[in-house]
Amino acid sequence: MLRLGRPDVKPTLRERDWWRDAVIYQVYPRSFADSDGDGTGDLPGVTARLPYLADLGVDGLWLSPFYRSPLADAGYDVADYRDVDPRFGTLADVDTLIARADDLGLAVLVDLVPNHSSDQHPWFQAAVAAGPGSPERARYLFRDGRGATGELPPNNWRSGFGGPGWTRITEPDGRPGQWYLHLFDVHQPDFDWTCPDVRAEFESVLRFWLDRGVAGFRVDVAHGLIKAPGLPDLTRTPEELATLPTHASPFWDQDGVHEVYAAWRRLLESYGPPDRVLCAEAWVSPPERMARYLRPEEMHQGFAFDFLGCRWDATQLRQVIDAELHTMGAVGAPSTWVLSNHDVVRHASRLGTADPGPVTGGIRAGDPQPDRALGLRRARAATLLMLALPGAAYLYQGEELGLPEHTRLPDEVREDPVWVRSEHAHAGRDGCRVPIPWSAQAPGFGFSPTGATWLPQPPEFAEYAADAQDGVPGSTVELYRAALRLRREHRLGRGRLAWVSAMSSEVLAFDTCGVRVMVNLSSETAALPDGWSVICQSGPLESADAVPVDTAVWLAPARTCG
Repeated sequence: MLRLGRPDVKPTLRERDWWRDAVIYQVYPRSFADSDGDGTGDLPGVTARLPYLADLGVDGLWLSPFYRSPLADAGYDVADYRDVDPRFGTLADVDTLIARADDLGLAVLVDLVPNHSSDQHPWFQAAVAAGPGSPERARYLFRDGRGATGELPPNNWRSGFGGPGWTRITEPDGRPGQWYLHLFDVHQPDFDWTCPDVRAEFESVLRFWLDRGVAGFRVDVAHGLIKAPGLPDLTRTPEELATLPTHASPFWDQDGVHEVYAAWRRLLESYGPPDRVLCAEAWVSPPERMARYLRPEEMHQGFAFDFLGCRWDATQLRQVIDAELHTMGAVGAPSTWVLSNHDVVRHASRLGTADPGPVTGGIRAGDPQPDRALGLRRARAATLLMLALPGAAYLYQGEELGLPEHTRLPDEVREDPVWVRSEHAHAGRDGCRVPIPWSAQAPGFGFSPTGATWLPQPPEFAEYAADAQDGVPGSTVELYRAALRLRREHRLGRGRLAWVSAMSSEVLAFDTCGVRVMVNLSSETAALPDGWSVICQSGPLESADAVPVDTAVWLAPARTCG
């Protein structure tokens, strides 16, 4: 029986909707913990650190891809959806991890990558070998080229990683042949989701992992599976499309995706209780379009990326929070908050930049550098804000340490295809994927028994190491532990937010579940209200009755004698 929750607070089978307020910790296996000393994190390394996650106070973990892969795009180029890449371990290691997580009351979600496979996947290799018009090619988006000899791509779509979205293959007879679509790297051919084989295959993959005991799936590029009929040319520039609803693009947020997820939801419900969940990675606007993914018959969760990308501004944050709660609530779905992940600059660095918005292109050594102290101060305050909001939340590994982006990573070690395909115009995502530090004094900061790390760590990681913060009052890891404990005790994720208006417009304040939350985004200290006591604070208070700039507090009604 799958058990979900902390060991000290085991949910009962009546709590089918555990995911509505769950806090899930994203593990990027390659950079979490290395058990064998080769410099690459692995599944046994994750298993060994599961007690740390249980002690932190999260409800589960989401594992980024560990499938068999050439790692052209960090495992998001899957060659076998039912096997583990030897660099990460074995299927037996997955079973051990799930069993240990179950013992600790942790749910395990795995990443599912349905928009595209690796070009090394047996299906794609068979498609290239089979030739035009074959059933094998029908599983992918192969098309004849334009021009007199088919020398031009079938349309003008571009890759999200830079460069053209089409690559021409050589046919089995040696002649230049058809083109295949890849919305991301050239090694990631897109599936054709109008093909019944593709739909049947992924339902089989879902069953494979559900049968092994996973609690659900984070679905990669959930808004990209279906393309507009006929694959029409883009008629607007990227700049114009950025101002329009996402579905104005012929390859994002097309209506046909919803029947796919409705089928998946029915499949997952056949495994409950407790509920198995689907979480959408869907960069969709406006919010009303995103809410369609979270209707009762479709997915359970979808990341609130507008919140992640919001600038450090009280008015904008309030607008984003209101819009998210309203639109998701209208379809009966929880909001799912997130501040960092493996695709964006860590929020401890992002919030220390001059324009702390959605920094997705990375930061290089020659770029303006974030203010580390400012970024961490704001990041801690943003985290207290996030963990007090109604709904679920996702944490990215290392954020509980206050870990910053590696902004001075040498260019010669970068592996992200964004760096390559943008012709080095964008630093890419390697800076947020550097192996995390466990021990300040150990080689490789304890990531690996040999000190090897697949990406170099900056020297300042020593001060963020888990053992340097463990048990230290005021440390970031202890702040997360305290906040997660109080969140659970007060059931904040199940609360209803009521804004407190008698505050400065630059101070966010709301009541929920008997707790008052204050976040001071102004340029001067903010007075604490009478009759309330601080139960959690993101940073030191200068006095007993004031909240400093860039600081958040949780308050409870003060107790009086008599």
